[in-house]
Amino acid sequence: MRIRIVGAGVMGRGIAQWAATAGHTVELGDARQEAVGDAIGFVRGMLDRSAAKGRLGPEAARAASERLLPLDDAFAPGDGVELVIEAVREDLAAKTELFRRLEEVLPARTILATNTSSLPVTRVAAGLADPSRLVGLHFFNPVPLMRIVEVVPGALTRPDIPPVLVELVEATGHSAAVVADTPGFLVNHAGRGLVTEALALLEESVSDPAGIDRIARDVLGLRMGPFELMDLTGLDVTDTVIDSVWRGFRHSDRLRPSYLTPNRVAAGLHGRKTGRGFYDHSAGAQATPPESPITGDPGRPVRVAGHGPDADALRRTLRADGATLESGPDPSGRAVVLVPTWGTTVAEQIASAGLPVSRTVGVDPLALPTRRRVLAFTPATDPAAVHDARAVLARAAAPATEDGGTDGCRAVSTDGCRAVSVVRDTAGSVAQRLLASIVSVAASIAERAIATPAAVDTAVTAGLGYPTGPLAWGDRIGTARILALQAGLHRSTGDPRYRPTRWVTERVHLGLPLTEPGPDPAALGATAPQPRSATAEPAHEGEPA
Repeated sequence: MRIRIVGAGVMGRGIAQWAATAGHTVELGDARQEAVGDAIGFVRGMLDRSAAKGRLGPEAARAASERLLPLDDAFAPGDGVELVIEAVREDLAAKTELFRRLEEVLPARTILATNTSSLPVTRVAAGLADPSRLVGLHFFNPVPLMRIVEVVPGALTRPDIPPVLVELVEATGHSAAVVADTPGFLVNHAGRGLVTEALALLEESVSDPAGIDRIARDVLGLRMGPFELMDLTGLDVTDTVIDSVWRGFRHSDRLRPSYLTPNRVAAGLHGRKTGRGFYDHSAGAQATPPESPITGDPGRPVRVAGHGPDADALRRTLRADGATLESGPDPSGRAVVLVPTWGTTVAEQIASAGLPVSRTVGVDPLALPTRRRVLAFTPATDPAAVHDARAVLARAAAPATEDGGTDGCRAVSTDGCRAVSVVRDTAGSVAQRLLASIVSVAASIAERAIATPAAVDTAVTAGLGYPTGPLAWGDRIGTARILALQAGLHRSTGDPRYRPTRWVTERVHLGLPLTEPGPDPAALGATAPQPRSATAEPAHEGEPA
């Protein structure tokens, strides 16, 4: 295929490398001719580097380099051009004018594709003489490594175009997700689940950014915590995307932004690129505050309150770890009471079960199988009870000493000690709230038919680096358990942000997994859904994955 790329910046270069490596002839043009030469040189250098590292054969690298053709004029006639991919700045007027000029000089059969990350494809196409030939083709940076591309048909895009682009993308080894033209498309929309909930937790002083990030990484298995991610991306970009998606979905409670971000953006606390964000980057690397040492008594007796699978799992864990576990009808006057919570608060558990107010702390059952455990304290908790409970749970993984005892796990840095985070009491604790939001936003995307469940999971895993797709993640936890979490959060907080999603509720009632799309309405004779077009206000820049 002969592909013309207009825009020789970071994204244009990446798309050019991707296309040339896949065997396509690539024309590269830009308003600045010197930018074209720089881009061609950069891509050829990347191809040579790939060959030197053995990722690409020398002959393949040389052939790909020869397929890169600089254009003197990005708007030159091109009878053989089958696809144009635009990669210029995120400006609606600029993109529309570019495509107006291109449709005048290229054949009617040439597909026009915009790499916009935030502008509605339908609005870009609206200014064209033939809007049916334009489609969204959203790549992520760096293009050769981020193996996911969103194919976004506008309201008037010809139905034969998306399958052509899906075939093109998948032939290169990338995954293609066909996504409705809605605010944030798929990946940027799905990403709101993590960051908006993390900001809500920070608003409530449940923990600090480093504490939330540690739990996100160690309990949920994310490669980066949400605040690390925002510092990498740039809070100015994140804030724009959050607001754009929220406005586009008409102020959806589930996507509600935080009041924290506008002032931080105004203060220049954007993250790595400004030297300071949620972390200090002034020394060239992220400065992460150390965890406090564990100073409590690991031998203090503990008692697990409650019944059911979570309480049983906590008792088994404590027994296996050699903790002093009390049994019997009532706790002793010295025992710390550990209560597992799922979608509820420790305070609710204390009140409903009549537990000792000063000696009861919460334990997140989601964290038990992981390398980090999470304790929650209430305003009435005796600090000594928290310190001792933390020492008991950390001691669990302490290595045996020569005399058969343990070293007490006196500091987080002790080899073999399990990390234990301490957070303020909140419904569902930190990891549960983050997970519930990730799954809920993904379920809402599937519910609206913005993308299929399989596309949601594929795109989010590739685009955001989650350990598994959010819907498959919910299935792994258990659909009924996810619904109980959503319902518990909604009941405890009264916040419509946490209301159970119809997608999850239906599938629990029917015994189906969250990844089950159900029958196609059109195939059953139901009215086919009308094409959707985005209504979000244009953002200046989309958020890279």
